[in-house]
Amino acid sequence: MKNNNVDILKQAERHVTDLYESAGQGNLVYHSIDHTKKVVDHANEIAAHYDVSEQDTIVLNIAAWFHDAGHLFENPVTHEEKSVELMRTWLQGKELYASLADDIAKVILATKIDTQPASLLEQIIKDADTYHFGTKEFKEMDKLMKKEMKQRNLNTILMDWEKNTLALLQHHQFYTEYCKSHLEQRKQKNIGKLKKQVDDLYSPNSSSTLLPEEKKNGSKETAPSGFITKGIQTMLRLTSENHMRLSEMADNKANILISVNAIIISVILSVLIRKIEVDTHLAIPTLIFLASSLVTIVIAILATRPKITIGNFTRDQILNRQTNLLFFGNFHKASLEEYKWGMSTMMRDPNYLYGSLVDDIYYLGKVLGRKYRLVRIAYNVFMIGIVTSAIAFILAILLNDPSQGPTVIEGSGSPF
Repeated sequence: MKNNNVDILKQAERHVTDLYESAGQGNLVYHSIDHTKKVVDHANEIAAHYDVSEQDTIVLNIAAWFHDAGHLFENPVTHEEKSVELMRTWLQGKELYASLADDIAKVILATKIDTQPASLLEQIIKDADTYHFGTKEFKEMDKLMKKEMKQRNLNTILMDWEKNTLALLQHHQFYTEYCKSHLEQRKQKNIGKLKKQVDDLYSPNSSSTLLPEEKKNGSKETAPSGFITKGIQTMLRLTSENHMRLSEMADNKANILISVNAIIISVILSVLIRKIEVDTHLAIPTLIFLASSLVTIVIAILATRPKITIGNFTRDQILNRQTNLLFFGNFHKASLEEYKWGMSTMMRDPNYLYGSLVDDIYYLGKVLGRKYRLVRIAYNVFMIGIVTSAIAFILAILLNDPSQGPTVIEGSGSPF
């Protein structure tokens, strides 16, 4: 390999290593710089079998160095795109190799778990990234991956970890003939061992009250009993129902105020306004009455006015427990498939599910607090307004001198 090409690969290694050291990789016990180095070594091992060209070797190596760098800054779902971004930024200014950026990006993106490789380089990096599936290191690597997910608080991914890992292995395939011949046999042994472990953990003869982690460790501590669980569910249901009834009561109280004051305003506009033309001394009491009714209606409407929400969510929010799918405002614009996936993920995580129920009750309480505060203000305004206007009417009538009569404009014969 030419000196320039050797140098660019050394620069890539130094840059990625510096990224890991500067950004910190405390939580990345699996996606560490050690894993990246192994992927580079395995990629070169597989590539050597196919006599890959020098340019393709450069593309493959740079892709291997950068393929997991996105984990330093993004969550697992979007880390490949961030890795491509980091690679492109690094290649800027390197005129001899900048034109390879698109090819390298394709190879990096091929490491996505659901992507089918379209070229030999993509097949190589896919197999290099999952090389340990067919080695004795698989068990240890799986433990590191699980530990990393815990440390990154990706708890929904941890649900039924052994079952999901088994499904991943069974669905996985090596794409290069080299890995098929060298790794497939050991991968099948790993599948057999994991299948036995899953059968032991989820056997019907095992205590159903123990979680898989507790079964494995021989813990005798049981999950909450059925009685306690039903008690919690009943408490949450009754609390939610009580909140809904209180919300309906607040809405009814607001509707009463709106209806009564709407009638008052219509009477004022149709009857009293004409009366004021003759009895001008009733103008101020009437205006007080009208103003208090208008303010009461506005406050009552604010108490019942619904709040518009975004109505959508992302998978990242579900994985990180950042949205509550029990409230329609968080999903009414989402597709049925996304909603089903989100609910399925949430229901598999009891902490997330019960946490969402508690969040729902809490925010119902916040809404109730706002409603009752506004309804109380509306009733106070209505009470003060009607008392003030009644006193004003009484004073206007008592202080008015009827002997003066209405004013008459000479020649018009019309009093006003």
